[in-house]
Amino acid sequence: MRPADTLARVQAALEGPGQPSSDFDLNPAFRPEGRVLRPAGVLVALVERPGGLAVLLTKRASGLKHHPGQIAFPGGKVDPGDADVIAAALREAQEEAGLNPAQVRVLGTMPAHETVTGFSVTPVIAVVQGDFTPVCEAGEVEEAFFVPFAHVMDKSAYSIQRRRWMGQWRQYYAVPWGPYYIWGATARMLRALAARL
Repeated sequence: MRPADTLARVQAALEGPGQPSSDFDLNPAFRPEGRVLRPAGVLVALVERPGGLAVLLTKRASGLKHHPGQIAFPGGKVDPGDADVIAAALREAQEEAGLNPAQVRVLGTMPAHETVTGFSVTPVIAVVQGDFTPVCEAGEVEEAFFVPFAHVMDKSAYSIQRRRWMGQWRQYYAVPWGPYYIWGATARMLRALAARL
C-alpha cells in the first residue's frame, strides 16, 4: 500500500469512535480508586522512509529517574505554556528529537491512555513532511529510531508478557522489533491504533 493511501486510512480511522486504553487493561484489579490524572501528550510521528512508513520512537536516557532506558514516543506532561496536549506533544518532540513543529501535520488524536504513573496521555497521530534526521537531547534521549509502521500495525506481532512489579505479577503488551523491546504504555497505545485500523 502506498504511504498516501495508508495515511488516508489512518486519518479515516481516527475520525471514528475509539476506546480509551490503560496500563490497567490487563490488570484491572490493580487500578487505584479516585486518582487525579495529570494531562500529557505523546507524538506518534509517521515518517516516510525508503522502506515505507515508519514510526519515530526514542530510547530514554539511562540516567533518568523515571523509566530509564525504556522505549517511548516523544512527549510529556502539559506545561503551563502549552495550549493543549497537541502543543505539549509537538514541543516535547522538538526538545527530545529535534523535530520542527512546522514539519508536522496532525492527523488526529486517540482517546487518552491512563498510565500507572498517574498520567492521562493523549496520543497525537501525525505525519512528518519533508526530510527529517533526529537530533537527540542527550540528557533525555539516548537514541531516536524508526520502526516500520506495518510491524506495529500487525496485531499478531504483539504478545502479552508479565513481570513482577511492586511485589506482584503484572501483565503488559510487548511488540519487539530488532534490538528494541517496545512494551508497556508505548506498546499498548500502538496496539490501540492497530485495532482502530
